[in-house]
Amino acid sequence: MLENLVKFIESHKTVNDKNKLATLVKEKFALTKDRSVFYSSQFAIRFSKANSANFGNTVLGLSALQKYDDKPFIVCLVLKDENILLLANSTFLKKISHSSQMLRVDNIKGSFNGSDIFRAFNEISNSPKNFDDLFEIHRQIPFEANLVRLVEATNGIAPTGKRFEVSEKSKIAILNAPIRAKNFSESNEYNQLKDELDSFVKKFQNEILIASLIENVKIRGSIIEYLIAGKDEVLKQNLIAALQNKTDVPPFKTDNELGDYVRNFGDIYHTATDIKTKIMILNSNPKAYNLDKMLSFLSGDNSVFMFYFVGIDFDKILNPALVSMFQSKVLENTILIKHWAGRNSRRPALTVNWLIFPSLAR
Repeated sequence: MLENLVKFIESHKTVNDKNKLATLVKEKFALTKDRSVFYSSQFAIRFSKANSANFGNTVLGLSALQKYDDKPFIVCLVLKDENILLLANSTFLKKISHSSQMLRVDNIKGSFNGSDIFRAFNEISNSPKNFDDLFEIHRQIPFEANLVRLVEATNGIAPTGKRFEVSEKSKIAILNAPIRAKNFSESNEYNQLKDELDSFVKKFQNEILIASLIENVKIRGSIIEYLIAGKDEVLKQNLIAALQNKTDVPPFKTDNELGDYVRNFGDIYHTATDIKTKIMILNSNPKAYNLDKMLSFLSGDNSVFMFYFVGIDFDKILNPALVSMFQSKVLENTILIKHWAGRNSRRPALTVNWLIFPSLAR
């Protein structure tokens, strides 16, 4: 759909009238108009007129953007002889401009201008050829997390996070983390952890497959992860009942912890495992970890952090993989986000290439 939209707008680059172009796009893609935004289940778009690519026009209010932030939100800048398309979801905003002095996490106020949109994100240009990759990054970052960042960037308030200070003692434990991970991956404790997680996947495989059909990536991932690692059995049974009966999923909140499944093996290993699910026919760039939280965890003498990858291919679950964060293929396919972290914290990391899944091993 996005590819067709880009081609259609490109073929009408000489229209030079934002209202006329908006009407053409609305009719072509059967969009619904909501004030200045045109939208469908696939995307939302806002048309702006300017004399140059460096436009400072007001685009949209942040509260209005929130309604469309779960789908690609595109700004179409109509110039004299060309149309420029930018992805303007909350992840790709530097700050908020108008009425920003009232912006708080509990008071979403203000609008953003064209100049507030990143033209490149993590060295990826904000252009149609990269929209798929950029939006997959955005899908992994909740609006609430971006809101905290935008409040800090806009108002210059005190940062909410706390940077982990690495002492000489913790530095030694952190530097030894790869060796601990290697030893754990060759141990009986690794086999025990893998068997436990695999048993949960097998037990709830029907519900996992049903949940995989949910379009919202955040809700889908949260449900599957809770089926595998959730501790509240009553809530888990309510989720199962809702999936089986095709009724609304009961509201629930997952803890924003480093790992979904924590397992201690006496005094030998203290493990935290982050469960990542992947619908194999879809692109995905799952958020991996916050560096400050990770450094704090790895400063423990027995700490081992693992990923448990669960791939879903149509009507079957692929053999899940339990791997260390230091596994070579994981490291090679991990990047740092340069813009997302708060002022007082190190940048989070993001796993970007799910093509590594079939070849993952210990």
